Amino acid sequence: MADDRDRFEQIYREHFRAVLRFAAARIDHERAKDVAAETFLIAWRRLDDVPADPRPWLFGVARRVIAGQFRSETRHNALARRVGAERGGNTEQADLSEPLGDRDQVRAALGTLSERDREVLRLVTWDGLSAAEGAQVLAVTKLAFTVRLHRARRRLQRELERSEEHMSHPAIAQGRRRPVDAHQ
Repeated sequence: MADDRDRFEQIYREHFRAVLRFAAARIDHERAKDVAAETFLIAWRRLDDVPADPRPWLFGVARRVIAGQFRSETRHNALARRVGAERGGNTEQADLSEPLGDRDQVRAALGTLSERDREVLRLVTWDGLSAAEGAQVLAVTKLAFTVRLHRARRRLQRELERSEEHMSHPAIAQGRRRPVDAHQ
């Protein structure tokens, strides 16, 4: 039992900040703390399942905890709307995903990508994982992860090029709407 505790404490010391950063990149900081705590609770309960390199495993657990929170929040919001509608109240909530605007071209381009593309890019760029580690987090093969990463990078590049093209178009520069391109 002392060996288990020592192993867990070492895993916690070495990876807590990385798990917290992983979660904070995806949700607000307060909820990220809860995700990190729940991730390590699961790691303690399933210590025998934690591999020798625990970081990708921990990220996978944190990812599933976040997904569970979103599902729970979605159910809660749907229930609140239903109850509000029955009472005649308006429980519409503000959309928290406001447009990023033109102030940051990369963020705007990322915003056009699917969540699947954004996640694979975040795992590699923000979390610093290798393709093998990213594959472990997403529970896919290394080949599948590499293909997803390649496609996500290609789509991001296309969006960045489209954005540059859009901003340099003469009609945009003169304040007019851009004509629709039939080849897009």
